[in-house]
Amino acid sequence: MNYQEEYLFFSEKKEPLMHYLNLWTKDIKNIVALEEENYILNVGQEQYIDYLVNKLSMERFEIIENDIFADIKDEKVVNSLKQKYVKPVVYYHIPYNGNRTLFSITPNAFILNPQKAQVSKTHIIKRYIVFDEDYQKVQQDFDRFKADLSQTIEDLNKNIDSYNNSLRKTVELEFLFRKNELLRRKELVSGLTVPIRKNGSVSETFTIPDVKIKKKIDTKPVSTIDGFSPTPTLEDNTYNAILQIINDMGKEFERKPSVYSDKGEEDLRDHFLMLLEPHFDGSATGETFNKSGKTDILLRYDGGNVFVGECKFWTGAKGFLGTIDQLLGYLTWRDSKTSVIMFVRNKDFTNVIKAATESIQTHENFIKFVDQKDESWFNYIFHLNGDKNKEIKVAVMLYHIPS
Repeated sequence: MNYQEEYLFFSEKKEPLMHYLNLWTKDIKNIVALEEENYILNVGQEQYIDYLVNKLSMERFEIIENDIFADIKDEKVVNSLKQKYVKPVVYYHIPYNGNRTLFSITPNAFILNPQKAQVSKTHIIKRYIVFDEDYQKVQQDFDRFKADLSQTIEDLNKNIDSYNNSLRKTVELEFLFRKNELLRRKELVSGLTVPIRKNGSVSETFTIPDVKIKKKIDTKPVSTIDGFSPTPTLEDNTYNAILQIINDMGKEFERKPSVYSDKGEEDLRDHFLMLLEPHFDGSATGETFNKSGKTDILLRYDGGNVFVGECKFWTGAKGFLGTIDQLLGYLTWRDSKTSVIMFVRNKDFTNVIKAATESIQTHENFIKFVDQKDESWFNYIFHLNGDKNKEIKVAVMLYHIPS
């Protein structure tokens, strides 16, 4: 161990740590602004945001209490009269995890008795000269130092947590602000929308109680670079409204197994369609929800699918992953919105959910888990076949319909 490390003070700077963290947060705008235009327009949004958050996140401090140790050396020391004599010197070594440089910044605006110690990349080293063989006093002084250190680190971690908790939102806002500015500059944001008219009267035949969703579907263009055609995408709020209706119907299946247990995939799929159709009426092209094959639910625009729902019975993890493969095969546009709807006859529904959520992470197109909306409704980000920057949203929704 090098005992000649530079001394660092826990309260060396005038400004508190939070001041510097706020400055670093503002620098995020500059980081995003320096990216090439075409990179911002082409990169997968969630992946870039994850990358920047991981890069800019700050590690919390942790003292490794069980590994603290001390050693003693006889050293020449100098008294106030500049006389040299040999005394025992105790070095306490406190291992830690965290960013060493932050020890030079106070966590608060003011600290009454700032502590001083040597800090290496892995250890805090506190040095005490032993006078009159009074090792007990040395231990008492070290205990006070350790208590002050613990409080300092607790305050540092509060600042760090506040910074980390707001980081994702800050990165997302800066990324979207720049991307939207670039799109507006290219005049691609306006002019390509697909209005889906709201139906004035909704049939109550298949309406589940408390469903009050009346949404307008707008598809917005997402552009890459000049010369590429903008691609429509389904509004997130409309996508979420579609998923909520599907979830309400799926819960209805679970509440009335005697009514639905003998139904096949196609029949169950048609119940979703008959519930969705009256809430989202036809588009300018006359295209709205329709079916292709026996199990899928499609919302199409201009020859492409902006929403695809695939309905299947659970046959195991392999069949589940095959359903995702089938779903991805339908998609051609970035920002497509999708849903995999699994009907489960197995008695142990909990194990099926576990198998689904574990196996989905092994799929080669899997990017990340987003959130869980209900007991058996999970949202993910995938990418299109052959292009990791073309991200799509996949909602996995499982419903228990025992036979």
